[in-house]
Amino acid sequence: MEFEAVILDLGGVIINLDYSKTIHAFEALGMTDFNSVYSQAAQTNLFDDFETGQISSQRFVNSLLPYLKPGTTPNKVVHAWNAMILDVPAKKLELLESLKQKYPVYLLSNTNELHVPVVKREFAKVTNLPMEHYFTQLYFSHEIHLRKPNKEIFDFVCQTNGLIPEKTLFVDDSIQHIEGAKTLGLLTHHLTNPEDLYQLFS
Repeated sequence: MEFEAVILDLGGVIINLDYSKTIHAFEALGMTDFNSVYSQAAQTNLFDDFETGQISSQRFVNSLLPYLKPGTTPNKVVHAWNAMILDVPAKKLELLESLKQKYPVYLLSNTNELHVPVVKREFAKVTNLPMEHYFTQLYFSHEIHLRKPNKEIFDFVCQTNGLIPEKTLFVDDSIQHIEGAKTLGLLTHHLTNPEDLYQLFS
């Protein structure tokens, strides 16, 4: 596969995630069925609005409190929400360092203002360099008010950086995001196993 630039997802591609940890953390706070609450909240666009920066962290947390045990503190909600974020493997950073020598490398993540500081702390555990060092540019959905899999977010990154979609490789672990990228003509790789990232660029 020939390409001139790389766009990488964050969670499940660069940093390890475990969504079940957040589910269990919310269950411990009294949310008996996180998935149904998530669906309920999704109907009011709570999660989408948070990921696109339309609502504040405070409003997001306050919207979840009614589903939890009386007396649950906002800090406990934040801790439960962040529980899914695990570690950044050091060899992923080595790969990014190597990739940067060959291509412009962009990060494109659906995320929110509560997760980003935790992610940056995980980076700091394995490197003295800031997260920004490893990418040509970082794009977080809550900062640019766009989210995957919508075509607009891919168009925004390509237009902003003068990238030719047909010569740009997008790597993500979510198939719906891959399908969204294809609508703009991007080259894509659906990463079903994080370890496959090394083979992809070897």
